[in-house]
Amino acid sequence: MSEIRVPVLIVGGGGAGLAMSIFLSDHGIDHLLVERHQGTSILPKAHYLNQRFMEVMRQHGVADAIYAGGAPTHQMSAVAWYTSLGGDGELDGKTLHKMDAFGGGDTAERYLRDSPCRSTNYPQLRLEPVLRGVAEQRAPGRVLFHHEMTAMSQDENGVRATILNRDTDAEFVVLADYLVGADGGKTVGAMIGAEMFGPNNLINIVSTQFTADLSQWWEDDVLIAHFLNADAGSYPAGGNLVPLGPTWGKHSQEWQFHFAFLPTDEPDTTPESLVPKICELLKVGDIDLKVLNVSQWFVEGRVASKFGQGRVFLVGDAAHKHPPTTGLGLNTCVQDSHNLAWKLAAVLKGQADPSLLNTYEAERLPIAFRVVDWAMMTMQNHFVVDSGIGMMPIPLPPEMYHAIFQVFFSDSPMGETRRARFREVVETQRVEFQAHDLEIGFSYPQGALVADGTTAPPTDPMGSIYHPTSRPGHRLPHAWLEAAGQRLSTHDFVGRTGGFALITGPDSSAWKKAADQAAEKFGIDITVAAIGSDYSDIDGQWERVREIGSDGAILVRPDNHVCWRSMDAAVQNVESFVGAVAAVLGR
Repeated sequence: MSEIRVPVLIVGGGGAGLAMSIFLSDHGIDHLLVERHQGTSILPKAHYLNQRFMEVMRQHGVADAIYAGGAPTHQMSAVAWYTSLGGDGELDGKTLHKMDAFGGGDTAERYLRDSPCRSTNYPQLRLEPVLRGVAEQRAPGRVLFHHEMTAMSQDENGVRATILNRDTDAEFVVLADYLVGADGGKTVGAMIGAEMFGPNNLINIVSTQFTADLSQWWEDDVLIAHFLNADAGSYPAGGNLVPLGPTWGKHSQEWQFHFAFLPTDEPDTTPESLVPKICELLKVGDIDLKVLNVSQWFVEGRVASKFGQGRVFLVGDAAHKHPPTTGLGLNTCVQDSHNLAWKLAAVLKGQADPSLLNTYEAERLPIAFRVVDWAMMTMQNHFVVDSGIGMMPIPLPPEMYHAIFQVFFSDSPMGETRRARFREVVETQRVEFQAHDLEIGFSYPQGALVADGTTAPPTDPMGSIYHPTSRPGHRLPHAWLEAAGQRLSTHDFVGRTGGFALITGPDSSAWKKAADQAAEKFGIDITVAAIGSDYSDIDGQWERVREIGSDGAILVRPDNHVCWRSMDAAVQNVESFVGAVAAVLGR
């Protein structure tokens, strides 16, 4: 049996695995990716790509390709609750509520202030081919679809994996220094004894992908429409609808409707059953609606007991599984790969001690718990929203549903009260659609960083208000700068090849000397950026968020997280800089 030797073997070619391949290529690390399926996802799956995801893609030169196909902000800036899209009944075509979402509307100013990137919407069945194309271009011959890992073992020297070519049935062996499991938890996690903990089989979801012309009913700025329908005859009394593009807004050619059922239900998932049900809920009549795919899946919120063992690590859905609410799944998965990739590269290049890899779990496991808990809470809050209009999770006769909606829309004191109550309740769902702090405000209390003893900024309990900070462990605050007529972000200093950045005030001479010493000692790249001399703070944003004196400095890791800072240029701090870099690298 033939053997291939590579530094890193990636098992799984979904979003997290393909992203890992791209990041390792940019860091100059040879690797092999194997994916058991013949191609990328045929289902829409994840679609909302938040600002942090797009920042990572921007850093690695992929953002423009995603934006080219993704939804512009003005066509994904709201979510809405309706009784139906069409219909001519007294309760048809009514808007219950509409909310700014995903950095649109009144939230746009602060979203754009806090990041060089806007969020976008691009379903996974279109995103993954883009990522695959970039991965194959940057690692020719190293991205192998229709190849399956059938066996794996490891010792202190490396990993040995058997790979089956599913086209030819031939097998070969891969000898790797490290293995990254990005297979959605199918094989690698079990091989290292990682158990998934948390609730599963919570809700039975049937997702129907279809083509239809809904342009005469759809509002151009709405990305997600929720339906609460008096004629549904059961609870939940509706579902939700999402445009899939490729043309965005009301002229979307493809759509996906999600129905929720109890885990014990056995719904009829045939197109013959689903098409009439969708048309009935939307009240759009007998339109030309063609089903492309139907998928059935169960909502779960689970986290692996460990994110790695020895030389094997888990990323993405292999490490945590989310309800779809808040859109944290794929975004968090790719951030796992972003965190692990630079650490693998630093160890393999001899820049860091292997103990650096222990910080992957230390940093990302608490994030997984946080986002899974948040997604669970935002999913549960939809039942609170339903109750806000008067619907209850128990069977009610159709007459009762009609009475609830008739009173709601009535020109009466009780109608006014019910509408006011619903507005208050439904606005709590901003925890899902305006989760700005959840998306970019997460931090690492410990890991590959040197804490400075300062207090963390306040955290918005509703997850919306982000407080930028240069405190170690936090994502570097964004600010627009200018140099030689070129506009760039503070995020651009680290680049995509695995270097660090040291951001200083106007006089960087002492800090540059310290950076040169550390770079030579550890064989790393450190870009020194003097803001106020080399770069100008064009709108004063950096002045507002830097939190250091004009003679202080901030050290930024390759993943754009702050790992050390000095409030001023005291000699002791300059002299201790090399020691700080050593601590970050586990040296």
